[in-house]
Amino acid sequence: MEDHGEDFPLGRVPNSARYGWFSVAVQRFGQMSALSQFLLGATLGFGMKFWSAFWALTLGAVVLEVVSIIVGIAGQREGMSTSLLARWTGFGRYGSAGIGIVIAIGLVGWFGIQNAVFAAGLAQLIGGMPVWLWSVLAGAAVIAIVTFGFLSMGWTAYIAVPLFLILSGWAIISGLSHHALHHLVAMAPPGPLLTLGQGTTLVAGGFIIGAVITPDMTRFNRTAGDVVKQTILGITLGEYTIGLVGVLLAHAIRSSNVVSIVYSTSGFIGTIILIMATLKINDWNLYSSTLGIVNAIDTLFDKKVSRTKTTWVIGGIGTILAAVGILQHFVGFLIILGVAIPPISGIMMTDYWILGRQRQALGDSLTKGRLPDSTELFNWPMIVAWVGSFLLGYFVQWGIQSINSLVAAVMLYWVCSVIDGRLEKRPKSIVGETA
Repeated sequence: MEDHGEDFPLGRVPNSARYGWFSVAVQRFGQMSALSQFLLGATLGFGMKFWSAFWALTLGAVVLEVVSIIVGIAGQREGMSTSLLARWTGFGRYGSAGIGIVIAIGLVGWFGIQNAVFAAGLAQLIGGMPVWLWSVLAGAAVIAIVTFGFLSMGWTAYIAVPLFLILSGWAIISGLSHHALHHLVAMAPPGPLLTLGQGTTLVAGGFIIGAVITPDMTRFNRTAGDVVKQTILGITLGEYTIGLVGVLLAHAIRSSNVVSIVYSTSGFIGTIILIMATLKINDWNLYSSTLGIVNAIDTLFDKKVSRTKTTWVIGGIGTILAAVGILQHFVGFLIILGVAIPPISGIMMTDYWILGRQRQALGDSLTKGRLPDSTELFNWPMIVAWVGSFLLGYFVQWGIQSINSLVAAVMLYWVCSVIDGRLEKRPKSIVGETA
């Protein structure tokens, strides 16, 4: 049995280590109630009327909730992280290593970028030290939280979420106090118009990677109902409360740069808001990145490494890159990952819920509290579906690109699996190849 402090990166989370739905929901809401959501809402408000932005948030939230619930319940049932579960949901042994690396690169990139923004804000609000030193201190704080795992991150969310909401609410009320609500709701957008499709793309695309890695969080849930409750509550409240406030603020100040209001309300309060907003989303960026790397190393080199030690290595790399400014040139690559990562969930959902190729092996091993004894090494339908859906999502500009790639992955993987005869015969496992 793995050490509880390691959070079971290469095994199933046992029932004794599961949490109530509210504890996990607070962390999910913490992911959704970040300053980035204010910026998203402000972007919508700058280019859309209030009710148009409302429907964009609604449609985007539905997409995110559907994806999160479907892959999240699979993670809850099996008690596995995203990259580990992928071994038995279409990707095989080496494909799951690829997933771990891709997700890790994307999330450690976002960790570094968030850390850089955090450090710049602290330097502006407090001063006294150069940005690079603030970046190092901020990165070390997040690394320390993640080192102690899910329990530590839960307590951070319990403290950070209420403080963030209370202080942000005070700052926002101050910013809106000189404007009539009905006027803000009725006014035309101050900037270039956004269509409903464009607005929905912004909402869904902004958190689709978070939806894909939902099993990293839901493996700690006790029931499928818990997954549904926490997802609907966390995503809906996050999108509406934070997103719609951002819309109103954009209308009030006739600009999309409303985050500066929250920062500049008061030096002390602005600093606390910035710290709380960064901690409760950046810890999950680092945590899921670490899980992906641990799985990849185990798969490729058959070597089990410590999650906590890996956290310091990966977090240190992200912090250093942020401190020296390299990550400013990383944004374009992260946009590409925003189209490459959604197909992962499409393939996993199709394999687990529609084809059920490994459901028997997963079910048999679940009753014994361990992983299946074997897994396939290679699965060509997955490769065709992943590459094909990425190309379609990247080059086809119509609609929501991240969602286009996800839907294409579902269709391509199903068709390729039919061609491969996987619906008519039991899949072949590599005998003696351990999971």
